[in-house]
Amino acid sequence: MFERSRKGENALLIQPHAHGPADEGVLEEFSELARSAGAHVAMVIAARIDRPNAATLIGSGKLEEVKAAAEASGADLILVNHRLSPGQERNLERALERRVVDRTGLILDIFAQRARSHEGKLQVELAQLRHMATRLVRGWTHLERQRGGSIGLRGPGETQLETDRRLLQKRVEQLQARLGKVEVQRTQMRRARVRSELPRVALVGYTNAGKSTLFNTLSGADAYAADQLFATLDPTVRRVDLSGGAIVLADTVGFVRDLPHELVAAFRSTLSEAREADLLLHVIDAADPLRNARIAQVDAVLGEIGAGELPQLLVFNKIDRIDGATPRYDMDPAALADDAVREAVWISARDGLGLDLLSQALARRLGMRRIVGRVALPPEAGRLRARLHALEAVREEAAEEAGGWRLQVDLAHADAARLAAQPEGAPLRALLPADDPDTI
Repeated sequence: MFERSRKGENALLIQPHAHGPADEGVLEEFSELARSAGAHVAMVIAARIDRPNAATLIGSGKLEEVKAAAEASGADLILVNHRLSPGQERNLERALERRVVDRTGLILDIFAQRARSHEGKLQVELAQLRHMATRLVRGWTHLERQRGGSIGLRGPGETQLETDRRLLQKRVEQLQARLGKVEVQRTQMRRARVRSELPRVALVGYTNAGKSTLFNTLSGADAYAADQLFATLDPTVRRVDLSGGAIVLADTVGFVRDLPHELVAAFRSTLSEAREADLLLHVIDAADPLRNARIAQVDAVLGEIGAGELPQLLVFNKIDRIDGATPRYDMDPAALADDAVREAVWISARDGLGLDLLSQALARRLGMRRIVGRVALPPEAGRLRARLHALEAVREEAAEEAGGWRLQVDLAHADAARLAAQPEGAPLRALLPADDPDTI
């Protein structure tokens, strides 16, 4: 492999745009990405591009301006908020005599710094290698043949570039094999959670919207949460007891505009926590002026991973940053039965505001009415008894002298209806209201 020298992290940012002035929100996000990667932003230059230059993306005049600005500001790193072809990246480096990193490379670098778990590190390395595979030529200015010196090995050998490609492909295959084993384990854990019959809820949203803070607040866990982009890369799953019943809650990686396809592919296993959920809690920074665009961008990634049709509950977080904002639960009473309608809850996970409304909304969306009462189970209902215990629904239990059990139960309506529909579920049917549409 090759390695280019890294003389420093003083960065000049290039923001390409098509028409009119550059979008300030996009500029600020790119600057934050640069800072998240550890770079000091020395200068930002907007570059209007009506027709992209095939060789360098930006025109020759702007290229000279960037080079002069880099020299004046002492920048030794050029960050471009655009996906560059390998040729464009190489040509820009030659013209500017500095390292050039495009948006994809920058995000990959941040992910590499943030990955903590074994699986996360494997996924990031796989994404980086796939990105590198198209850019191997960059570090080589010679393609001399490696000539063998031993008997039977004389003559032309393979180029260094060919050697690198072969080694890279071998490493990719190794990573895919390792991730395949991790995916088997993750699938087994998901199946176990499915057997528990608890509703599965996944937190999704734009990066830094407050997903991990909300996860910690609801679950009492200590998942890493920070006011920075991509603070969480590794999914965390916990059982959460709400007023309406228990759920399985998963925290997932945050999304961003133009999330590199290499990352979406590498993190497909991790993102399956969202894809296989019963409900998505789409967490949004309520104070973000670009929140509507963020919602659309998250929806686009969800569609890409096969989760675009799942029911969502919008959670507008960080209302503590909006003057006069108070918790509220928005819903359309005329369309409550329509899963396509996305209700919204306004909360502050940090300050604990509106969590009762969120619990209420979750209970409604997941059918979490409570069923409480006593049931008598015959000896042959051992399977039903075991499932009630698995749901932690048994509050009291006494064995009958003639066999069987008498139980005091407290469980979610959806669980009671599901168990009552089973062949051995007759004892539970008496607990369901006579006019209940789920009563058998």
